[in-house]
Amino acid sequence: MNIIFTGGGTGGHLVIALSLAEKARERGHKVVFIGSTSGQDRQWFGESSIFDQVHFLETTGVVNKSGFGKLGALWKVFKASLKSRELIGKFHADAVVSVGGFSAAPAALAAVVSRVPLYIHEQNAVTGKLNRLLRPYAKRFFSSYEEGGNHCDYPVNARYFENARIRTEVKTVIFLGGSQGAKFINDLALEIAPWLSHRGIHIIHQCGLKEEERVRAAYHHLGIKAEVYGFTTQIAELCEKSDFAVSRSGASTLWELCAAKIPAFYIPFPYAAADHQYHNARYIIDHNAGWCERQSEGLLLKLQEAIGSDIRVKSEALGNLITQNGATHIIEKIEKR
Repeated sequence: MNIIFTGGGTGGHLVIALSLAEKARERGHKVVFIGSTSGQDRQWFGESSIFDQVHFLETTGVVNKSGFGKLGALWKVFKASLKSRELIGKFHADAVVSVGGFSAAPAALAAVVSRVPLYIHEQNAVTGKLNRLLRPYAKRFFSSYEEGGNHCDYPVNARYFENARIRTEVKTVIFLGGSQGAKFINDLALEIAPWLSHRGIHIIHQCGLKEEERVRAAYHHLGIKAEVYGFTTQIAELCEKSDFAVSRSGASTLWELCAAKIPAFYIPFPYAAADHQYHNARYIIDHNAGWCERQSEGLLLKLQEAIGSDIRVKSEALGNLITQNGATHIIEKIEKR
């Protein structure tokens, strides 16, 4: 098959495109990526050896624009859709797979117009505006939050499953602030650090490059030895050493922690589109597999209570929410057409 993957803008979308494309290529399919000159698309795939071809078209987000800005963004999407239709024809595409984000709009719309089967993977519990618009025209819609025929296991790197274990007590806590850093989580980590240190609990803290100097200095001032990372590609290895996580609830991080069976205390990013991080975390909470609290003052006591609770129950529950080879199963369903 000839498969086009499209979408991106942010790493959460692009990591899914990468995972699915790798599996498709392993199974002998030709793969092409169509993304945007904006966002992180070129950074991820500009020099990629995974794809047979990569194309970056001039587009920007539409929903965050107003007035003439929105009209300008829509005009760019229209022109990029025409180019995408041309690329779909030249590649003789058998399928177009959208992973969402503003980068997906041109190729996904072109697939519908060209009557090439469109497949959509939705990362979040709340369907994005573009995916909601195109879902009626898609041949398949994949979601890890829906039951029935649309359900799929979230594509997660195999390392998280390989290192998974049931946690029974908290010896190490990992704080995940994301590549940009989450100041609220960083401050909460520093606030609870003396309490953790007094109980002999080790701290791993991924705080973001912009916050690294401040966070390191704060731990030094407190006299606490913590593993501090501004940015690292070794999150899977750090998770293997961890028994409990404090994190935002972006989809990829949430499902990676789930695959590793690490109970997590989620603090959703309050300004996420459609509050999707809160709803992502609610899925875990509804299955009695973690904790979720809104970003606000006074979380210290609640976090202490969670760390001091019976974490085995949550860890075991996480193992029932996801199985390995999610990307392979999605590609298999696309192959069946």
